[in-house]
Amino acid sequence: MLPFVEASAKGEHRATVIWLHGLGDSGHGFLPVANALQLPDSLGVRFIFPHAPERPMTINGGMRMASWYDIKSLDLDKRADEQGVRESAEQVQALIEQEIASGIAPDRIILAGFSQGGVVTLHLAPRLPYALAGVMALSTYMCVPAKLHEEKQQASLNIFMAHGQKDNVVPLFAGELARDTLTTNGYAPSWTTYAMAHEVCYDELADIRNWLIATLG
Repeated sequence: MLPFVEASAKGEHRATVIWLHGLGDSGHGFLPVANALQLPDSLGVRFIFPHAPERPMTINGGMRMASWYDIKSLDLDKRADEQGVRESAEQVQALIEQEIASGIAPDRIILAGFSQGGVVTLHLAPRLPYALAGVMALSTYMCVPAKLHEEKQQASLNIFMAHGQKDNVVPLFAGELARDTLTTNGYAPSWTTYAMAHEVCYDELADIRNWLIATLG
């Protein structure tokens, strides 16, 4: 099971957000977001922030880094190592199913991810045999988009997508391609851009808060 840090629900635990970090980070990187969102206590949201395992990173000369998959090339169509994405998706699915076993229904679980974490999120959620409450894909792109049509198990998903207009790590067009792939496959993701780089900004957090309340309220 993936190790993680968490922010416990205030009051009764009624919903869970599992939030995946980006390359070289850890679950601690997004842990402050749980308090910053200031969600109503009545939602009973528990936040889980898993730590990606360390692995050699090809683009960094084989240096070991916390990552959900190897990056062998910065070319968008070769950036996400498919085997690594699928292995990480299986590990995240185990976390989801641990929450389900504890009594939290899938429609009370949100899967979120930033950058590399967003790639795993967008890969896993449509392929699950049950529908989650929602998906947040932040400043991210998609692995093997051509395989989504054959592999998806969910006909619809509540998807929140956001991207920085000045992102020089994951270019805006990469997020747009992921959005368009989802649309082509019958989904209707919300899409918002912000005047930011490869990061999360205040306005984005405000929109995330509103979306979470609307989804889980």
